[in-house]
Amino acid sequence: MKRLVGRHALITGGARGIGLAIAKAYLAEGARVALADIDTARAREEAGGLGPDAVAVEMDVSHQDGIEAGVARAEEALGQIDLLVNNAALFTAAPITEITRDDFERVFAVNVAGVLFTMQAVARRMIERGLRGHIINMASQAGRRGEPLVAVYCASKAAVISLTQSAGLNLIGHGIHVNAIAPGVVEGEHWDGVDAYFARWEGKEPGQKKKEVGAAVPYGRMGRAEDLTGMAVFLASDEAEYIVAQTFGVDGGNWMA
Repeated sequence: MKRLVGRHALITGGARGIGLAIAKAYLAEGARVALADIDTARAREEAGGLGPDAVAVEMDVSHQDGIEAGVARAEEALGQIDLLVNNAALFTAAPITEITRDDFERVFAVNVAGVLFTMQAVARRMIERGLRGHIINMASQAGRRGEPLVAVYCASKAAVISLTQSAGLNLIGHGIHVNAIAPGVVEGEHWDGVDAYFARWEGKEPGQKKKEVGAAVPYGRMGRAEDLTGMAVFLASDEAEYIVAQTFGVDGGNWMA
């Protein structure tokens, strides 16, 4: 039996990687899905290949107008939104002495403000319509700890975990479940960018850091986007009815919470 029949999901950063993998899993479970992304062309291409229950939505979560417009477009396309996956995110890395305010503000605009105000915009609509729903925020194992070169990203993902706790406690009274997933190191375009930062700051050859972190995962390899979909489906389903304000690690044993 499909677990998400009748659900209408907005997934930010949905045109690639983890967001796209979750979209495919939700469609397989009977949901309708809006792939929201700043890369509208790619979102349209991916949605076109997923069938009539997938739509593409232009959305830039780095500013309020982009959030409001994107949520409104998704609601119009789907009819309603009762499931949100806050997946859009940016990565950065630098020693403490080299962090710039511009880079800090760029990352926090997407990873923290983007999560908070997208969650707010969707929750307001759920409440106005009297909908019970689910919000899933993508955190990270980086939000559980500090790392020498990753202060800004770690802090942004720690904020996602904290926002999940506060929003979960606040919104459950409206029947809205807020929880989070904390991935570990996940193969894909995102990690190609991460590897480039470490090549710069640690003097490593391209690809070296990626091999090292993959080998260090207790499971024996880096994660794949598809490894996150089981938890994403579960947290969006009725099976997670009594789960509120929690962050679940899906990281191959990298971090024990």
